[in-house]
Amino acid sequence: MVLGYHISSQVKDMDLSVIHGYLSHSYWAKNIPLNTMETAINNSLCFGVFTTSGSQVAFARMITDTATFAYLSDVFVLEEHRGKGISKWLMQEIIDHPKLQGIRRMALATSDAHGLYQQFGFKALNSPESFMELHQPDIYKPC
Repeated sequence: MVLGYHISSQVKDMDLSVIHGYLSHSYWAKNIPLNTMETAINNSLCFGVFTTSGSQVAFARMITDTATFAYLSDVFVLEEHRGKGISKWLMQEIIDHPKLQGIRRMALATSDAHGLYQQFGFKALNSPESFMELHQPDIYKPC
């Protein structure tokens, strides 16, 4: 727990304008359309961190069937709220969430936060030769 904040996993609590505002400028979802982000949120297990006044300051979503597989995506903490332990607290809440217990495999991709995720048991792929991807990095790029 981080004093002055609370976590919700209710989609109705998520502030789409804050989430889209951040993600549409991120290196992994640059230019993502608002309606695409809304669809993604509505079809995922989402986690938001909020101030006591209700402002959203962090977000993460788990794309999952809640039985066998989960993919962690779109994790961020707004810059002015970093350094307070929010990311670690958020990750612990995600790992402990009842709908994510018994999951055989959780995956994620990151360019810059390996240290955070390693604290929660994530590591490099055990057999990267087994994994494949269809990656379309410019899909949100304006025409």
